Amino acid sequence: MSQLLVEYPLKRPHASDPPLARGADGVLRYGNLTPALTELLDLQVHAFSTREAVVEVGGPRMTYRELWHSASRIAGGLQEHGIGYGDRVAVHMPAGVRWVQAFLGALLSGAVPVLVHDGLPDAIAEQVIADSSADFVLGRDIARGAELPDGAAYIDDGAALGDLALLSYTSGSPLGPATPKGVELTNENLLSAIRSVVAALDLPTDGLRNLVLLPLAHASGCVDQLLPTFAVGGTVVLARDTRDLAEAIVAERIDMVSATPRIFAGLLPELAAMRGDGLSTEGIARISKAGHRAERAAAAQAAPAGLAAELRAMFPTARQWSVWGATETSGIGLAVDDAAGSAADSDAVLGFPFGGTELALWGPKAKVGCGELLCRGPNIAPRYWNDPTATAARFAGTWFHTGDQVTIDADGLVRRDPAQDE
Repeated sequence: MSQLLVEYPLKRPHASDPPLARGADGVLRYGNLTPALTELLDLQVHAFSTREAVVEVGGPRMTYRELWHSASRIAGGLQEHGIGYGDRVAVHMPAGVRWVQAFLGALLSGAVPVLVHDGLPDAIAEQVIADSSADFVLGRDIARGAELPDGAAYIDDGAALGDLALLSYTSGSPLGPATPKGVELTNENLLSAIRSVVAALDLPTDGLRNLVLLPLAHASGCVDQLLPTFAVGGTVVLARDTRDLAEAIVAERIDMVSATPRIFAGLLPELAAMRGDGLSTEGIARISKAGHRAERAAAAQAAPAGLAAELRAMFPTARQWSVWGATETSGIGLAVDDAAGSAADSDAVLGFPFGGTELALWGPKAKVGCGELLCRGPNIAPRYWNDPTATAARFAGTWFHTGDQVTIDADGLVRRDPAQDE
């Protein structure tokens, strides 16, 4: 049977979505973006200088002014090591305040941060660092007490929207590349994803405190939670592990929790016990579940089918979202919230497109709503790092081939095709 490409125009823009305009290449794009991520962050630092920017449970905490100053000194130290515009700086550290300092320091130096998940086996981590041709590594020795680079404060502000801003590696999931591949994310990709998340999750600017339990070395943690929280002047709260998180929710006045379904499932017993002892969860206004491709197979084994309903019972006043994406889509693309009713409780539901993401189906059954999911939008990466063969296979014109077999109904709701799990 012949392969068909059937496009699904964006039908359900979020009410608060910023306006988008179609470019000459047919892709929807945001207008009035700042030229680079560093400029957006610099604006927010000056607007919210005395607010807490990042907190590590049981560890250090920093205001926006303190974080920006320390990051600019790290950037200066990297400059003294010969690091400059376009160089790659690998960040291979556990999540925490020092990770954020290192990441921002690499950005401010003009370099491209390379995200290397601390949980990777050593051989895979070394493979990622080698593949990126990293010019400098901010590694585990820093987490063990070694000093971060330090020098005269420096901020490189010469980047443009089309410039490479971040090198994020895939998880090597069965639905994606078999081994981690570097995904080139531009300033436009990151700024578009930030604007999309802020609008879709209706993030406030009055002091959001977001407990981020997602890996910072993945797009889901860094691009979709850390950076949007900074963009609204909120506080990112990080934890070394999931112990005593129920107490941290109270102590840190958390009003948003971002995690994977597996992490939420593991937290429910502890939260239920504390609620029985008088813990109030009514301060939690937002729950964000990252149901990304690499997470789904594991979540099916570890998370209960009725997780959304259990979370509603645990956090009765919270709005709950499930966000789907891939590294190649900046971690976003589809979302469903509990306003969708019972549809949000189905593990098969991936969501509706948002933030300028448009969809298409590829395959012999595309005309009847079944096939491989293709995405395009301002958040879609342009290519893989140093891999033209894989780029040609997965990035066709403006469309990214996700590898996911799905169905799309008349309202634009995307569901995983059950045949994919057989």
